[in-house]
Amino acid sequence: MVTTTENPPPSSTEDPPARRVPPPRWWRRPWMAPLGFVAVMFLAFSVPPYLTGDPAASRVPQPAGFTAHYPLLVAHVVFASIAMLTCFMQVWPWFRQRYQVAHRYIGRVYVFGGVLPAGLAGLVVGAGTPYGPAMAASNVMLALLWLTCTVAGYRMARQRRYVDHRRWMLRSFALTFSIITNRVWSVILFLALSPQLETTFKGDETMFTWAIASTGGWLGWTVPLLIVEWWLERGDASRRRARSRQRA
Repeated sequence: MVTTTENPPPSSTEDPPARRVPPPRWWRRPWMAPLGFVAVMFLAFSVPPYLTGDPAASRVPQPAGFTAHYPLLVAHVVFASIAMLTCFMQVWPWFRQRYQVAHRYIGRVYVFGGVLPAGLAGLVVGAGTPYGPAMAASNVMLALLWLTCTVAGYRMARQRRYVDHRRWMLRSFALTFSIITNRVWSVILFLALSPQLETTFKGDETMFTWAIASTGGWLGWTVPLLIVEWWLERGDASRRRARSRQRA
């Protein structure tokens, strides 16, 4: 006689199958609307003077003997504006997930119609800044890092290494928007250092301006880049802890 056993009915204590949680709606990203508003307002204020073709309207003084400074500065401003607007679309999670083909095409515009020409022009203009050697060093370093992070991110996408692509493009995003944080730091530094004009700076307004410009320039891009690196490392640490719990 052969005894057979039937499979027991499923236990009522088993966990139900995991349900896929849909991504948040576009309006549930509280940081996107303020970021877009700030970017548009900044460009609306900053770009028009450079579309007149008049060097006198430039907010950056023209260095003596550097006749190419103004056309390169205009090119930098125009292409950097394209980079800022397209970068906003690229870091918008709802848009990126819903319109993946558009994400790829806009990404190419960001790289080839924004960062590359803006970074190359900014490298030359930044090295010839009228605000002193410390500001020139900051500008050159910023331009080199901006170009490097963006090209690295593009290469990662071409190789379908999308995790690395996202990391490099987040760094590029921080550097793209550092022009805004630069202005914020400059206002803070002006308010903080104005009482020291006659003491620390001996009444020298040129040195006072150089100090504000160079310090604001360095803080403008190093602080956002450090924040992004901290955020990426925090995510990596969380994933490592999750993997350790799964192995336990």
